Amino acid sequence: MLSLGQMYSYILETFPVFLHELMSVQMMTALLLGMVGGMIIGALPGLNSLMGISVMIPFTYAMSPVPAMTMLMAIYTAAIAGGSLTAIMIHTPGTPANMATIIGGHQMAQRGEALKAMNVSLFSSMMGSVFSGLALLFISPLLARIGLLFDSPEYFMIALFGIGIIASMTEGMMIKGFAAGFFGMMLSTIGMAPLSGTDRFTFGSIYLMDGLKTTVVVLGVFSISQVLMLMEHMGPREQEKEKLAAQITGEKFLSGKEIMCILPTILRSSMLGIACGILPGAGGDIGGFLGYNSARRHAKDKEVFDKGNLESVAGPEAANNAVTGGAMIPLMTLGIPGSSAAALLLGGLMIHGLQPGMALFTTQAETVYPIIFGFILSGILLLPVGMILARCVTMIAKIPIAVLCPLITVLSILGAYSISNRVFDIYIVVLFGIIGYFIRKAGYPLSGFVLGMLLGNMAEMGLTRTITLSRGHVISYFLHRPICVGLGLILLMSMGYPAVKTFLGRKSGH
Repeated sequence: MLSLGQMYSYILETFPVFLHELMSVQMMTALLLGMVGGMIIGALPGLNSLMGISVMIPFTYAMSPVPAMTMLMAIYTAAIAGGSLTAIMIHTPGTPANMATIIGGHQMAQRGEALKAMNVSLFSSMMGSVFSGLALLFISPLLARIGLLFDSPEYFMIALFGIGIIASMTEGMMIKGFAAGFFGMMLSTIGMAPLSGTDRFTFGSIYLMDGLKTTVVVLGVFSISQVLMLMEHMGPREQEKEKLAAQITGEKFLSGKEIMCILPTILRSSMLGIACGILPGAGGDIGGFLGYNSARRHAKDKEVFDKGNLESVAGPEAANNAVTGGAMIPLMTLGIPGSSAAALLLGGLMIHGLQPGMALFTTQAETVYPIIFGFILSGILLLPVGMILARCVTMIAKIPIAVLCPLITVLSILGAYSISNRVFDIYIVVLFGIIGYFIRKAGYPLSGFVLGMLLGNMAEMGLTRTITLSRGHVISYFLHRPICVGLGLILLMSMGYPAVKTFLGRKSGH
């Protein structure tokens, strides 16, 4: 295995190679296409980095490895950053990773602070992406080893830990948070059982054999439900939009004081995002919720935070972009993709003759390190490119609701259909739009419902495999694994704190 000194020597030796590649027309074109294309794809509801990468992989066959992989990785990170723009403006996440950004970002937009929220989002995305790129560059072998310590019991505990996050995110209505989360987990059981392959709740439909597609459900509960909410108050909302459109153009970039205020949140959330990316299957969506939860826990004024402030946007956006570099760590060192998009990037590496493993950092160092440098550069470019495109996205504020509602509906339906080219997914997105509307009207958190769906598959897979491995001694099997015990203690504290705080608040109220 490479020593730390050897790694640093390869980094220094290959930096001039990157500078030489950067001066080429092919590399500049790849960066431009990756950044602008990724942003646009991310900002369109229903489209995500997975689709962008899959479309562009055939075009990389004739390119050299460094610009080819730089373009694909730029699409990966830019799509997540671009998804925050529509999440803030129209309460519709461009990608599932931006779901947590809606909570605070859209409230800022309703106050006429949309452009400021976008600036916070883009700055945090840039910082998260750059931090994760540096982690990939310097400590990937070490962090990949930590990921190897996690097995099925640990993944089950992580899923339960997510339920604790729902509790802390819905302080004051913890029961509703749990109810929404468990409803989401119940729906995640639709389809074939993980190990036995038994059909469950499919009602004889072949379209439900693989379960409900998370992206389709997310489009329904966030986008279509928002259309229904907008239609319900169309008259008053038009006046709000005119006021928002008038205020939005006067915003400037963040001041030095504001940057210093959100910097601790960005650092904490970036570390969480990197760790989340290393764990296969966690993804940017869970990373975003972890970042939001961390920002809320450290917020000085919870009431101000819950109404939407800079930290409520910085936390999830720093975390979900940090996931991108984190997901590349096990991919490049072990050949284990940390996300679906990373799995496509694995195919891109192999197309260009790059085999994951330690050889990638030795015999192929002149190729892999310039690729990582390109990824870091694409992270830096998120801010200027995003700010240019953000000005265009703010024009949405001037679109009448009578035009915007059909537009969001058409984009959501096209996005749902484009995932698998199935008409069935259109029915699903409409159905969950109606369900999401009633969930919101009843005061239940949509974030808890979606997080429950995301964690359900991980929890079931982890528990099923653990039961098989434990051979009937499930509890002792958990107790003999230190990481599980540690996660369990953190889970108890995470779930117990809101309950104790609520109880003490009621007691002092009497």
